[in-house]
Amino acid sequence: MTKPKVGFFGVTGCAGDLLNVLNCEDQLLDLVDLVDIREFLMASSEGDHEVMLDVAFIEGCVVSQRDEDVVKAVRQRTRLLVALGTCAMWGGVPTLDRLHDRGALLQQVYGDFGRTIDTRPAQALDEIVKVDFGLPGCPIEKHEFLAAVANLLNGNLPQLPHYPVCAECRFAENRCLLGQDGALCLGPLTIAGCDARCPSLGVACNGCRGPAPDANFESAATLYQSMGYTRAQVERAMATFAPLPGAVH
Repeated sequence: MTKPKVGFFGVTGCAGDLLNVLNCEDQLLDLVDLVDIREFLMASSEGDHEVMLDVAFIEGCVVSQRDEDVVKAVRQRTRLLVALGTCAMWGGVPTLDRLHDRGALLQQVYGDFGRTIDTRPAQALDEIVKVDFGLPGCPIEKHEFLAAVANLLNGNLPQLPHYPVCAECRFAENRCLLGQDGALCLGPLTIAGCDARCPSLGVACNGCRGPAPDANFESAATLYQSMGYTRAQVERAMATFAPLPGAVH
């Protein structure tokens, strides 16, 4: 039986998601037995840049014309495209510039040289091309990645949790940092899948996995404001990893 041809790619990002794939050390040999990895620059400088792929995983967000060209080229040569990580799914931390004057930021950081740089407001992959599935996380969870590969090998699109991190806190019988401690915890808004790692360690959820499917931002903002947080504080927290609904460039 022919093994599916797979490629791993990165545009603008920290490469943490691709690194976490390599961190699946105990399962890597099983993985290469099951799939034919044709391109993965972090793992090997050699790659087949022309072959048609069955599945392509792309990490990072699009912040330049070069990024867009890479994403479009990969989309043309793959049957299924998976957005790997929060930046690929939502735009990630780079979308914070939507809350500010982008031109002023470029001038402040780069001076007049900023006008010559190939850069633009950050976009998620699905703002550029069709994405078949997204795997959230900053970085992704290894167990979710392996489960996603298993589902894809069986011909199924993986299923993500449809509930927020708060549910995982309940499963773990954690103290509620929001309700009991008054922390600005984004657990009610953030898609589960991390086993509530941060709240389990007494650290408020910062929303790094992106919004849960039914996240109600306005209702949450009202709740946080009733606890003494300003609207600006709430918006900054909510927009750290994914743009607020209605946010523009």
